Amino acid sequence: MFRPYELFVGLRYTHTKRRTHFISFISFTSMLGIALGVTALITVLSVMNGFETELRERILGMASHATITTFDGSLENWQDVSGMIEGEPHVLASAPFVSGESMLSNGKQVSGAQIRGVLPEAEGMVSDVVSNIRGGDIDLLREGEYGIILGSELAVALGAGIGDAITVVSPQVTIAPTGILPRLRRFTVLATFEVGMYEYDRGVALVHMRDAAKLFRLDAAVSGLRLKLDDVFDAPLVAWQLGSQLPDEYRVQDWTRRHANFFRAIKTEKRVMFIILTLIIAVAAFNIVSTLIMVVTDKRSDIAILRTLGATPRSIMNIFIIQGVVIGVLGTALGVAGGVGLALNIETIVPAIEQLFNVQFLAADVYYISEVPSELHWQDVWIMASVALALSLLATLYPAWRAARTNPAEALRYE
Repeated sequence: MFRPYELFVGLRYTHTKRRTHFISFISFTSMLGIALGVTALITVLSVMNGFETELRERILGMASHATITTFDGSLENWQDVSGMIEGEPHVLASAPFVSGESMLSNGKQVSGAQIRGVLPEAEGMVSDVVSNIRGGDIDLLREGEYGIILGSELAVALGAGIGDAITVVSPQVTIAPTGILPRLRRFTVLATFEVGMYEYDRGVALVHMRDAAKLFRLDAAVSGLRLKLDDVFDAPLVAWQLGSQLPDEYRVQDWTRRHANFFRAIKTEKRVMFIILTLIIAVAAFNIVSTLIMVVTDKRSDIAILRTLGATPRSIMNIFIIQGVVIGVLGTALGVAGGVGLALNIETIVPAIEQLFNVQFLAADVYYISEVPSELHWQDVWIMASVALALSLLATLYPAWRAARTNPAEALRYE
């Protein structure tokens, strides 16, 4: 604990005399640097959190929270498996699917794509693709009619529009007297979908599950079951629990494993940005060293008088620690206020800046996410504030130690 006179003197030294305006200027720039660093760190991490959340929602709009498959890729008794997991508390819904790679052609335009066979009445319970279909709805997919719904970018690549007939070439082959022939099937384009992820909009097409099963020769089997959970972040635990309950021939995977590299890259990027922006705070915090060294030099006679009046070296050290901590606390408080204010209002501020200067940071025809998202995590704020305060305190130790070592006789010799 600090003694009352230590607090009084330390706070008094933060208001320097007129002849020491330069020291005040350095103190102000140190405080401003800490504030700007904390503001930038909170804002950048909040924007990165927003992008991560936006991307995760768009990925999970097409991908499932978890899937149940077999090791040979053919799930024959999917109705029984669906009944086994029906009573699980964290599983909201399940839907069967058939998945396979194929080649699509329309005239001279050819493109590879993933054909995903779905049940129209069940797909809406596990996927957001139903709400992103353009020019029709998923109920247009009917067994035996061989209709297809293309991703928007895939439709552009093929030059196909609604009502056009395209050819789907399966990797399965037919052995005939004339030789090995590829399996072909004509599908009619019923609609398109756009989920906002190029990977899906460019490389996925939807057909009826039974049509896909015939195309890939699965007969009555499916590729697996897609599950929707009540909490996406519990997916690893729920997948592990389901895997331990189901027989050994079943394989349960959650979304974090299928997209592990992508989200690991985002976390690594956030970690690197945190380190880089923390260095900005460190530079500003260590400006406090320069400030306090000059204050110690300017106050040598004051320190000597305090020592002759009975102040201990520890008390002298506390006085200058207080001065440095005040700079750090004020800078951190301003930075937290500015960062939180920007993070909470960035979705309003960015459009205003774009309108004012007639620019667009994320062009809608280039980026699927055309607005800058932001998601403030209070845990990040407390960590950043703690780091800034710790660096500020660390910067005060050496100047305060130098002040405590001042020799009163030497300091007053020429006074």
